[in-house]
Amino acid sequence: MGRPLADRLRPESLEDVIGQDHLLGDDAPIGRMVAERRLVSMVLWGPPGCGKTTIARLLAERTNLVFESVSATFSGVAELRKVFQAAAKRREVGQSTMLFVDEIHRFNRAQQDSFLPYVEDGTVVLVGATTENPSFELNSALLSRCQVFVLKRLDEEALTTLIARAEETTARELPLDVQARHALVAMADGDGRYLLNLIEQLQSVSGRLDTSGLVELVQQRAPIYDKAQEGHYNLISALHKSMRGSDPDASLYWLARMLEGGEDPLYIARRLVRFANEDIAIADPQAVHQAVAAWDVYERLGSPEGELAIAQAVVYLATAPKSVAVYSAFNAATRLAKKTGSLMPPANILNAPTKLMKNLGYGEGYEYDPHTQGGFSGANYFPEDMEPERLYRPTGNGYERVIGEKLSEWHRLRTQKRAQEEADDASET
Repeated sequence: MGRPLADRLRPESLEDVIGQDHLLGDDAPIGRMVAERRLVSMVLWGPPGCGKTTIARLLAERTNLVFESVSATFSGVAELRKVFQAAAKRREVGQSTMLFVDEIHRFNRAQQDSFLPYVEDGTVVLVGATTENPSFELNSALLSRCQVFVLKRLDEEALTTLIARAEETTARELPLDVQARHALVAMADGDGRYLLNLIEQLQSVSGRLDTSGLVELVQQRAPIYDKAQEGHYNLISALHKSMRGSDPDASLYWLARMLEGGEDPLYIARRLVRFANEDIAIADPQAVHQAVAAWDVYERLGSPEGELAIAQAVVYLATAPKSVAVYSAFNAATRLAKKTGSLMPPANILNAPTKLMKNLGYGEGYEYDPHTQGGFSGANYFPEDMEPERLYRPTGNGYERVIGEKLSEWHRLRTQKRAQEEADDASET
């Protein structure tokens, strides 16, 4: 059996790596280190399939370091001790070693401590790879000795480039029409390795597939979401701030993302009660009753029917009371969440409990709506890589008429703010 396509297309030089120019370019942090042939210990933090392992291997080749690789899933202190002993012997004859640790976040605190003396004295240049937030998963002593570099999920342009390389390598055009090619990129959800695995599944197909034919052939991956890790905190922050910013569309989108990722609906219900007390209070005394009622309904009915009660409370807290439009909007939000996958919330609406997260721009430029004129900032709460969509469309019945007027005014203000920002950007250039 031949080598897998993902292995055959593994970049042979740093210049071939796609999607990470912000780190590897000539004027970028790692690019400058390579030019100076001087690497420091580092942690590469990014989603699956963005090139962490490949970058580490190529960095070792470019700087003439012996490449040692271990996986935190299968290795322990005994294996690490052997690597450190071999690295120490090489050092005696003037040869330096790079130790690449895949999934470094899986090592416990004591195991992480075992790296410290060897990183400190230069026995190894440590390069750790992780999909989890280093602030939460790595101890402070190790973090203080490493630079953290954030790798991006591969965007549409990078994935399209990867498809072109695959077609060139296999000497065969993908058996997909134009729409199906776009669907294939969406299915990959920013993961280059997963995309190449999908392409390999298409190698034996005869004829041409449309989008429905492609979906029947390959299975779409679930959006990346870990209920116990950073994704959990990012998405609840996005939901909370979207409700605070009076945006029911974005609020429903993040609710759907959490539910699609397997979040406990009762956790969301508890957060809605907290939100009603903290962010609305007696400005609308019914808000907390709506939140508590949603909690109660979910406990009585369970999933999936109870999730609609939670969606109703989200819309009420962001704008107004229950309506048939909520059902339609929540279904639309769920379809949108499945379609768009794991797009990150804008950095400005993420909480920044650690210094690292603040340095990465989390929370930077966030406008606290209650402190703005009229209590409305007009900020965008959808991911930066997608256009906001109108999901909740109130009817003219009862109090929804008032909600409709509110949304129309907020839409006008958002449009006005976006136009002003575009004008300001144009004047600066």
